[in-house]
Amino acid sequence: MVRDFMKYYKPHKKLFIVDLICAFFVAICDLFYPMITRNIINDYVPNRKLNFLIIWSVVLLIIYLVKKGLNYFLQYWGHVVGVRMQADMRRDIFKHLQKLPFKFFDENKTGIIMSRIVNDLMDISELAHHGPEDLFISIVMLIGSFIVLCTINIPLTIITFAFIPVLVMFAIKKRIKMDEAFTETRVKIGEVNASLENSIAGTRVSRAFVSTDYEVEKFEKDNNNFRVAREYAYKAMAEFFSGMNFIVDFLNLAVLSLGGYFTYLGKINLGDYVAYLLYISMFMNPIKKLINFVEQLQSGMTGFKRFCEIMNEGVEEDSPGAIEINDVKGDIAFNNVSFKYDDEEGRVLNGINLNIKSGKTIALVGPSGGGKTTLCNLIPRFYEVDSGKITIDGTDISAVTRESLRKHIGIVQQDVFLFTGTILENILYGDPDATEDEIVQAAKRANIHDYIMSLPEGYDTYIGEKGLKLSGGQKQRLSIARVFLKNPKILILDEATSALDNATELMIQNSLEELAKGRTTLIVAHRLSTIKNADEIIVLTPEGIKEKGSHEKLINQEGIYASLYNAV
Repeated sequence: MVRDFMKYYKPHKKLFIVDLICAFFVAICDLFYPMITRNIINDYVPNRKLNFLIIWSVVLLIIYLVKKGLNYFLQYWGHVVGVRMQADMRRDIFKHLQKLPFKFFDENKTGIIMSRIVNDLMDISELAHHGPEDLFISIVMLIGSFIVLCTINIPLTIITFAFIPVLVMFAIKKRIKMDEAFTETRVKIGEVNASLENSIAGTRVSRAFVSTDYEVEKFEKDNNNFRVAREYAYKAMAEFFSGMNFIVDFLNLAVLSLGGYFTYLGKINLGDYVAYLLYISMFMNPIKKLINFVEQLQSGMTGFKRFCEIMNEGVEEDSPGAIEINDVKGDIAFNNVSFKYDDEEGRVLNGINLNIKSGKTIALVGPSGGGKTTLCNLIPRFYEVDSGKITIDGTDISAVTRESLRKHIGIVQQDVFLFTGTILENILYGDPDATEDEIVQAAKRANIHDYIMSLPEGYDTYIGEKGLKLSGGQKQRLSIARVFLKNPKILILDEATSALDNATELMIQNSLEELAKGRTTLIVAHRLSTIKNADEIIVLTPEGIKEKGSHEKLINQEGIYASLYNAV
C-alpha cells in the first residue's frame, strides 16, 4: 500500500524535493538563533564588541527574512503538492467508478462512496504534504540540537534528551485515544442528524398517528448517546493537554534546575545556560510536528486504505477479442438465460427463451419480482447472465464491447434522473456532438420544445438538482428527448409512465409511441392499458414465461394476463 501511495508523488517529485529542501533550511535557520544568542551573551556584550553585535543582529535579521520566504514556499507550494496528489487520486477513483459493475452501486450507499472521495482524500492530502515535511523538519531539528548541545555539555544533553521519548510516547498514546473518542462523536452526531432528518420529514405521519412522544423518545436516546460520547472525548482531550503541559513544564524545570546547577559548578557559562533554555523551548515545535505526523499517518493511511478498497474493486471488462457491434437491426434472442443477484438465494430468471424480431414492440407484464426489469437490464449488460446467452442480430452480446453495445440501446425509466445543470446539457447526454438543430428536433419530437421556449432562458434554463424545478411529466419528456437525440435501434421503456397522472400519461404516451417507431422496443408496464397495441405481450412470473401473445389472444385465454387486466 505504501508503494501505491508513493507513486502519486512521482508526477510532482521536483516540487516535492524542493519542498523538502526548503524544510531543511527552515530547520537550519531555527538552529542559528540560540547559537548566535550564546555568542552575544558570552562574548560580544561582556567584551563590548558593538560591531560584532550589530553584524550578527543584521545576520539574524537576514536569516529571518530567508526563513520567511522559505515558510511562504512551504505553506503555499507544499500544500499545492498535496492538493495536486489529491486531485490525481480523485481523478483516478472517479474514472474507476465509471467502470465498476452495477452490483457495486447496489451494495454501497452513495453517501459512503462520496465520503471516500471527499473526506478520505482530504486526509490523504494533509498526509502527503505535512507528513514527510513534519517528519523531516523534526529529525533535522532534534539531531541538529543534539549535536550543538553536545558541544556545550554532553551529560546535560543526554539527561535533557532522555525526556523526549517519554513525551512522544505519552503524546502518541493520548492523541490516538483522543482521536478515537472524537471519531465516535462524529458517528453519534451522524445518528442524531439522521434521526432529526427522519423525524422532520415524517412530521405529518407522526402527528397523524399521535406519535410525537415516541419521536421525542427516539431523538432523546440518540441525543443522549451523543452527549455521553462528547463528554468522553473532552475527557480524553483533557488528559492529553494536561499531561503534555505537565511533561513540558517538568522538562523546562529539569533544564532550568540542572542547567543552573551546572552553571553553579562552572561546567557551563551563562551563555551556554541561556542557549540551553532556548533550545529546550524550540524542542516543542519538532515534537509537536512528530505528534502531528503520527496522527496524520494514522488518518491518512486509513483514508488511503479505503481509497485502495475501491480502486481494487474489479471493473467491467470486455471479453478478450471483443468486437464492436455496428449496423444493428435489433433482433434480440434470449437462449436459456438464467440469472440471480449475489445476495439472493433463488434465481430471478430461470431458463428464459425469448425471440424479439427487429422493429417489434414487446411488452413485459406480470407480478412484482417476476424479473421484468432484470431481464431488460441484462440486454445492455448492466449485469452478466449466470448461464445461457443473449444475442443481438445473432451475435452473443458477451462477445462485443459494452460501449458499442450500449450505444445502440436507449432507456426511459420510471425514476428519471436528470443531472444538475441546464436543459440543454441534459438533452446533450443523448449525443454530446449533436448540432443545435438536432437538439431542437429531439425536443419537438418529445413534445417539450414549446415549454422550453416559454422559459426566459430557453434551453439554457437551470433545472436545479436532479431537475427539481421541473414537474414529473416535464422531466420524463426531457429524458425522452435525450433518447430521441441518441437515436438507438433498441428501446427499453421501464415503467416510463407509471408515476404520472392520467392526463400527463396520455401526453407522454404519444411521445413514447413516436419514439418507438422503427425500433425494437421492450416495455415494462403495470398499467396494462398502455400496452394493448404491443406486437406481443409476455407474462413473466418468478417461475418464468407463463403466457405470450397479442392483447386479444391473452384476454381470450382467460389466464394470468386476463386476470391482471380485468383487475385494473
